[in-house]
Amino acid sequence: MRVVHVNCAQDAERRTGPALLDAWPTLAAVASAVRSAGADVAVVQSSHEDAWCERDGVAFRFVAEPAMAGRSTAGFAPMRFARAVKALRPDAIHVNGFGFPLHTRAMCALGPPVLVQDHADPPRGRIRGLRRWGLARVAGAAFTASEQAAPFFQDGALKPGTPVFSIPESSTRFRPGDMAAARIATGLHGRPAILWVGHLNANKDPITILEAFSLALPRLPDACLWYCYQHAPLLDRLRTRLAAEPGLSERVHLLGAVPHAKVENFCRAADFFMLGSRSESCGYALLEALACGATPIVSDIPAFRGLMMHGAIGALCEPGDADSFARTLVTLSARPAEAMRTQAVRHFESELSFPVLGRKLVAAYQTLIDRHARSRKGRSS
Repeated sequence: MRVVHVNCAQDAERRTGPALLDAWPTLAAVASAVRSAGADVAVVQSSHEDAWCERDGVAFRFVAEPAMAGRSTAGFAPMRFARAVKALRPDAIHVNGFGFPLHTRAMCALGPPVLVQDHADPPRGRIRGLRRWGLARVAGAAFTASEQAAPFFQDGALKPGTPVFSIPESSTRFRPGDMAAARIATGLHGRPAILWVGHLNANKDPITILEAFSLALPRLPDACLWYCYQHAPLLDRLRTRLAAEPGLSERVHLLGAVPHAKVENFCRAADFFMLGSRSESCGYALLEALACGATPIVSDIPAFRGLMMHGAIGALCEPGDADSFARTLVTLSARPAEAMRTQAVRHFESELSFPVLGRKLVAAYQTLIDRHARSRKGRSS
């Protein structure tokens, strides 16, 4: 099986080759996972210049495209891009993102079946009609959870009957490690120690998690909540809330930005991972927490349900419901911690790791290739 991964988003910093692959590690990691699952993989990446490199047995072709006016992250030479893909003679094409209708339509015109993977793409927008046109001939779509496809069908972006596959965008190479050593390295402490990794914005909803922690604190007087974040439009609200309750502020730590390479140790050091997101396409921080053994207590949204098998691991709470998050935190804190850590790691390895991701993608490609072959045979008979 020969598969070409198509990435139409250009790098704003104009990097190519190994520099871009280092900056965008999931681009190479997903392709490598598919290769390890038995497929021959190449990647075609939109760029400001033509270039080529290879990593882990995967060829990366960078195709120069002028930037689309008013949208610097999208190239504007879909036919040139399509010729580069065609030259690789793919059996299946994997397009990253629903937001590139011109390129997607060009990919579909090449003949092989096209799978489009969701990357936090809203189903509606100013290019609504153009998107319908661009997606009209796709063979299949992939989302972290299949129910995330519903708005795309309702909007007409996906045609009725289009196969949908429940496959996350990516995985993580984080691994479990010694918890005591991780706590020394990070300074993280608490019984339990609760970790937040995510922006402090309305969608991630740090306020609900803080309120839940405050409600649980009388039952968990030695608990600590640790916030790791970059963009923080709600930081002042958190600080105001903490200033109003000195007992709470002693247990809540606003760490700010933590280099990604160090997040792994924070995940290893934590007992629980909490996040209140109202919407996610996947949930990279949740994947990383699970890989390291932190038990998740997160909002009950489609992407998180998909990653956690509808609460078979950790717990799902109604978004915005601080009481539910608090009760769940107290309940899970009474359970054997080591057993929960083991369960989290096993779940990640069996359902969400890169080898599993690669196998799921190869199976999806094969399904679409077989459907395509049957369709062609039916038309010719």
